[in-house]
Amino acid sequence: MSAVVAQTLHVFGLRSHVANNIFYFDEQIIIFPSGNHCVKYNVDQKWQKFIPGSEKSQGMLALSISPNRRYLAISETVQEKPAITIYELSSIPCRKRKVLNNFDFQVQKFISMAFSPDSKYLLAQTSPPESNLVYWLWEKQKVMAIVRIDTQNNPVYQVSFSPQDNTQVCVTGNGMFKLLRFAEGTLKQTSFQRGEPQNYLAHTWVADDKIVVGTDTGKLFLFESGDQRWETSIMVKEPTNGSKSLDVIQESESLIEFPPVSSPLPSYEQMVAASSHSQMSMPQVFAIAAYSKGFACSAGPGRVLLFEKMEEKDFYRESREIRIPVDPQSNDPSQSDKQDVLCLCFSPSEETLVASTSKNQLYSITMSLTEISKGEPAHFEYLMYPLHSAPITGLATCIRKPLIATCSLDRSIRLWNYETNTLELFKEYQEEAYSISLHPSGHFIVVGFADKLRLMNLLIDDIRSFKEYSVRGCGECSFSNGGHLFAAVNGNVIHVYTTTSLENISSLKGHTGKIRSIVWNADDSKLISGGTDGAVYEWNLSTGKRETECVLKSCSYNCVTVSPDAKIIFAVGSDHTLKEIADSLILREISAFDVTYTAIVISHSGRMMFVGTSVGTIRAMKYPLPLQKEFNEYQAHAGPITKMLLTFDDQFLLTAAEDGCLFTWKVFDKDGRGIKREREVGFAEEVLVTKTDMEEKAQVMLELKTRVEELKMENEYQLRLKDMNYSEKIKELTDKFIQEMESLKTKNQVLRTEKEKQDVYHHEHIEDLLDKQSRELQDMECCNNQKLLLEYEKYQELQLKSQRMQEEYEKQLRDNDETKSQALEELTEFYEAKLQEKTTLLEEAQEDVRQQLREFEETKKQIEEDEDREIQDIKTKYEKKLRDEKESNLRLKGETGIMRKKFSSLQKEIEERTNDIETLKGEQMKLQGVIKSLEKDIQGLKREIQERDETIQDKEKRIYDLKKKNQELGKFKFVLDYKIKELKKQIEPRENEIRVMKEQIQEMEAELENFHKQNTQLELNITELWQKLRATDQEMRRERQKERDLEALVKRFKTDLHNCVAYIQEPRLLKEKVRGLFEKYVQRADMVEIAGLNTDLQQEYTRQREHLERNLATLKKKVVKEGELHRTDYVRIMQENVSLIKEINELRRELKFTRSQVYDLEAALKLTKKVRPQEVSETEPSRDMLSTAPTARLNEQEETGRIIEMQRLEIQRLRDQIQEQEQVTGFHTLAGVRLPSLSNSEVDLEVKTN
Repeated sequence: MSAVVAQTLHVFGLRSHVANNIFYFDEQIIIFPSGNHCVKYNVDQKWQKFIPGSEKSQGMLALSISPNRRYLAISETVQEKPAITIYELSSIPCRKRKVLNNFDFQVQKFISMAFSPDSKYLLAQTSPPESNLVYWLWEKQKVMAIVRIDTQNNPVYQVSFSPQDNTQVCVTGNGMFKLLRFAEGTLKQTSFQRGEPQNYLAHTWVADDKIVVGTDTGKLFLFESGDQRWETSIMVKEPTNGSKSLDVIQESESLIEFPPVSSPLPSYEQMVAASSHSQMSMPQVFAIAAYSKGFACSAGPGRVLLFEKMEEKDFYRESREIRIPVDPQSNDPSQSDKQDVLCLCFSPSEETLVASTSKNQLYSITMSLTEISKGEPAHFEYLMYPLHSAPITGLATCIRKPLIATCSLDRSIRLWNYETNTLELFKEYQEEAYSISLHPSGHFIVVGFADKLRLMNLLIDDIRSFKEYSVRGCGECSFSNGGHLFAAVNGNVIHVYTTTSLENISSLKGHTGKIRSIVWNADDSKLISGGTDGAVYEWNLSTGKRETECVLKSCSYNCVTVSPDAKIIFAVGSDHTLKEIADSLILREISAFDVTYTAIVISHSGRMMFVGTSVGTIRAMKYPLPLQKEFNEYQAHAGPITKMLLTFDDQFLLTAAEDGCLFTWKVFDKDGRGIKREREVGFAEEVLVTKTDMEEKAQVMLELKTRVEELKMENEYQLRLKDMNYSEKIKELTDKFIQEMESLKTKNQVLRTEKEKQDVYHHEHIEDLLDKQSRELQDMECCNNQKLLLEYEKYQELQLKSQRMQEEYEKQLRDNDETKSQALEELTEFYEAKLQEKTTLLEEAQEDVRQQLREFEETKKQIEEDEDREIQDIKTKYEKKLRDEKESNLRLKGETGIMRKKFSSLQKEIEERTNDIETLKGEQMKLQGVIKSLEKDIQGLKREIQERDETIQDKEKRIYDLKKKNQELGKFKFVLDYKIKELKKQIEPRENEIRVMKEQIQEMEAELENFHKQNTQLELNITELWQKLRATDQEMRRERQKERDLEALVKRFKTDLHNCVAYIQEPRLLKEKVRGLFEKYVQRADMVEIAGLNTDLQQEYTRQREHLERNLATLKKKVVKEGELHRTDYVRIMQENVSLIKEINELRRELKFTRSQVYDLEAALKLTKKVRPQEVSETEPSRDMLSTAPTARLNEQEETGRIIEMQRLEIQRLRDQIQEQEQVTGFHTLAGVRLPSLSNSEVDLEVKTN
């Protein structure tokens, strides 16, 4: 590969005819196609990043971005084959994720694409004649479904997914609006078109099942689930005075029923045709974009309409009009806004709307501006700068400034700055420009127009010509490297002019064909030219003759250049080669490898060479040129490259092409030779300005300065007057406020002193009460503590007694267990001996049974072998019969399937033909009705024209009379205007004084209102303070009364207590007295407290009660659920128990049976007679032992039970006494110790006794 590298820096251009050609990546970055790249452009920071097209790509056709902004799909044709490339935008740089290029179906190109809401599926529409809609699972390159949308070769414009549903799809085109749903591996149409077919150009989803569709006749339809809900028509009026008004003509709401096609009312076109004063054109809706409030749509040339949704109904109303502004730099400003809006896109936050037009322009508008000025239409602004809308024919650069000059077939000249990437100057003309050249100083240009050659000055804000030459259709022009000469081509003649005297010094003739390229050598002594006649000439300017020539008639040269030392000429042409020419001889021919070279340029260092191709690519080569295929090829443009240039310092490469785009490239040499040239002098900042412009601007500045000074003086005078008035008012107000503040301060001090006195009195009284209560509490605690100590000692003694009793009972239980274990051992030994005898008998019986089983099995085997043989014979017979029948069944099924297919195909053909006949008949009837109505309208219109001609003649006579009257009135008007002016001069100063006085009065009234408000507020504060004082006095009285009542109660309680103390040694009397005290004082106090309960406590009580009731309800529900669960478990356990009981019964039966068998065997062996008396003698002592043991146990248990009952009664009695003492007020257990519960102790005793 070559060591020369070129990197894209910036592009000036847009390819507007790519479908869906602009969208937002995030709030600051937009993506649009330019050349053969997709450009990521940051609107704020002004940088560009590039996504190049595929290798050997012939141009992009359609774009689509996924809803999650992660993936970008690009439709291209690569080597005349369609391909879809999907890039991952989140990676830096953007990398290819998938390439879809192997298709099982016929396809020429993909014209529209869309991603599903979850970005997993891709929808693509192919071009006619196939018109297939393909539904991809793109990550796996799997076609999920494919369906043919149209069979009549009508174009399809747009496909899209529902914003919420992966399976719902919408397709619009010429005469088609289809909703399809993906189900069971196919795309099925869910809605069928009704009414007249329209040419649907664009659509957008405004909701999950609502779609807005636009047509080429300016109609907008709202479809919901395929049914039309709303319709409106947009018409553009173009009156003769040049102003245009956009009106919504017709609005109709319909649910499922639609109006008839031929209505008796006259159409809007017919009404307009009747009037000769207005013209009508139908706007085409090329683009629709939805946003949160509604949608935006293009409405004819240079216009966008915003529609907002009505709150109550499901239709939309026009809320705003946005226009493309008139360009003042254009030669015909009325044409600048006559460009169709092809694509619309809202930013993610819906703050900005971006539009691309048919003239390759990008516009934007902030949505907040559209809401500010609702009276007039809003205007777009350029997103970046105005771009070329046609192929670029000329390209030039200079030495002293970072400028690029371009001219195009769009009749414009533009000057770009490749350092700041901005547009410096721009102007349009009446003729097309074919060539351009920029003077090395950057102050002049030469442009070859269709009619003349013009030499122009580059001013600060304009391009003005100062010399014209009669050179028609100048295809090439070029300044010399020194700038003192310039050459221009006229057909096959080269004219050379001087820039000092502006005269033609020589005309170089010799070419027989059109000259395509000219170039100067380094010292401007020679000029090299190449043309379509296959000739390359080197001209000596001092003599005006040819020095060298090389003619190859089989080749038409596109471009020539010369090496820095002027020894070798490089030429490229139509023969797919690059030629090195020296001394009239072709030294080398290097193949272009099946591509035509259209442009060539060599660096000033002589180390690098760049070539442009007819495919739009750029090839970077190292010089001297290699023999092999050693170059770097870069995707650049979508059309043939027309011009290539290198800047003077070999840092930047500039390329222009027929796609109207201008690319700037950063050039690198990996070897580092001949590139790093540091500029000794920076770029010039001087600009040409004419003297008249300077004088006009200076005069305007002086006028503005004087105006500013006058305004300053007026403002200062007015400010001083206001300051004086305000200072006087402030003084008066401050005095009033100071007096009021002092009076309020004195009142506050009086209130504070009273409050402090009351606080001191209350604190002293509360402290006395607290001291009394603390003393009484201490006395009560001492008495109760002594009583508790005595009771606790008694309780400990009883616990010791119960422990001793428990130890004795445990010893008795141990003795009983030992006797029981001895008796069990004796019984087990006796029964084991019996079991051994019976097992021997069982073994003998089992051996007999085994012998019988063996004999039975042998007989069984013989019988089974005989049966198996017979079964196999029968099986073979029936298998043969089954095979024959299956074969016959398969034949019959195949024949029936073929017949069904034929029958279904014939039925479909019959149905299609009947449908076609019916549709044709309906269309014929409609057309006949339309023709009749149109004939009637024509006759009526003719009558109206005759009547209006007569009225026009009468009106013209009236107009003539009125004009005479107007002339006389004009004279009177002049006199009256003069008088009115004089009166206005007298009235104006008085009106100004009146205004000033009115403003002062209004300010004074506002201040008075503020004072009144403050006074009322202060009065309210005083009333509130008085109310608080009264409330505090009432509370004080209530508290004093309460204290008196409490003191009386306490005195009574003390006397009663003193009487009770006398009965301390008699517990029963003391208990009765204490109960009496409790009933006397505590209940009354409770009644008092209950009567004094606040409403807040009652509310809290009700709230808690509701809370507890809710908890109880939830617990009941839980109990019911748990009961159901327990029932199911209980049923399951019962079923298991039943099954287990059945098994136990069966086992018992088996035991009885085995016992009977054993008994029979014993009888056979004659052992029963000997065994029976022994069993009787041995069982008798055992029965005696068992009968005596339980009697002894029962006697012991009765004694222990009686003792335990006695102890329980004693403990219960003691507990009752303790509870009675606890009920007395002020009695507490010692140190929080609680006695163990009786139930627990009883349970423990029962466990131990058992």
